[in-house]
Amino acid sequence: MTEQYDILIVGGGNAGVSLAAALRRRRQGRVAIADGQQLHRYRPMLNYAAGGQADMARFERPMRAVIPDGVEWIPDHVVAVDAEERTAVTTTGLTVGFGHLVLCPGLTPWWGAIDGLREAYAAGWAASAHVPEHVDAARALLSRVAAGDRVVANVPAEPSSCGGTVLKALFLACAAWERTGILPDVDVHLVTPYGRILDRQTIDPALAEAVARYGIRVHADAEVNAVDHEAREVVLNTGERITDVAAAYITPVVRAPEFIAEAGLADDGEAGLAAADPATLRHRVHPHVWALGDAAALGTRPSGGALRRQIKVLAQNIQAADAGKPLQKYDGYTVIPVMVSRDELVLDEHVRDGSEDRSVPGVDLTKPRKSTAAFDRFGQPRIYWHRLLKGKV
Repeated sequence: MTEQYDILIVGGGNAGVSLAAALRRRRQGRVAIADGQQLHRYRPMLNYAAGGQADMARFERPMRAVIPDGVEWIPDHVVAVDAEERTAVTTTGLTVGFGHLVLCPGLTPWWGAIDGLREAYAAGWAASAHVPEHVDAARALLSRVAAGDRVVANVPAEPSSCGGTVLKALFLACAAWERTGILPDVDVHLVTPYGRILDRQTIDPALAEAVARYGIRVHADAEVNAVDHEAREVVLNTGERITDVAAAYITPVVRAPEFIAEAGLADDGEAGLAAADPATLRHRVHPHVWALGDAAALGTRPSGGALRRQIKVLAQNIQAADAGKPLQKYDGYTVIPVMVSRDELVLDEHVRDGSEDRSVPGVDLTKPRKSTAAFDRFGQPRIYWHRLLKGKV
């Protein structure tokens, strides 16, 4: 038996739920979200939790509780899509028909890309909040660092889910070690794929100041290539080996779920991202398929802030496509928020060509500010639960 929907959204994260709410507000027919996860997380809080500033349990809700009114939830993962027949199949064998398909399933760890990393996670000396089920392990890992320890963290290469925000956890941990007096005796290393810390001239100066303050050694233009979980070594693609590592805050390489490539909907990259037009978010081959969020090839760094504009554009474009009207364009806007101390945050905002796009005129949010940190930590979650997920932003 086949269930039929006007719009099937694959993924019940920020992108999927917020888009579904926006579509319902536009009365866009029968809408369903397919996602087998039972919990919905406010993901921007993950690195705060790892850095000891938040209890992640307070930022989780049952998936059923966040599904918008009038939207149906299919509590199962999509594992296959036939774009020509306009059908999707779930893990339990349910066949779902659709008029429009929206792909926003997020990214999944590609454990095989960094040899030995999964074993290091299992051994307990490596973790990252960017693997949500390991957020508690990441917090415990950073909190038990002692004088004389060596710590390694990495900025993941793109594609990644808000990759630059790993610095939140690292800098918050460094601030905690500073308060307890052990920081001078902790050897901290940061591996980044960029020539500068995040390759953003707007906030790199502030990040460099934080790195200098905390005595962090930066390995630029480098990536983690392998982990020797028995010898506790981190091997970089430059050939350098960081030995005697006590704690590794290493985020794995990620990729889109395999069903996207298997359905012929992916681009040519190894990560298998959905081949969407970066401006209209419409698939390059199949006009009834759309994509947004981390798993879409949009030529910009994924973030929750990016989703706000993507959702607005995509909700308008599905309606416009049905009416035969011109499509709106997404400019690639994204954000990178980083805590540089216990209570100060810098925020980079830019569009696809790299130019700045400030959301608050007259205020330079690229400078460390306590007010920006407070808004990110306390204001943004309220907006998320009460407005964004309800399609009101």
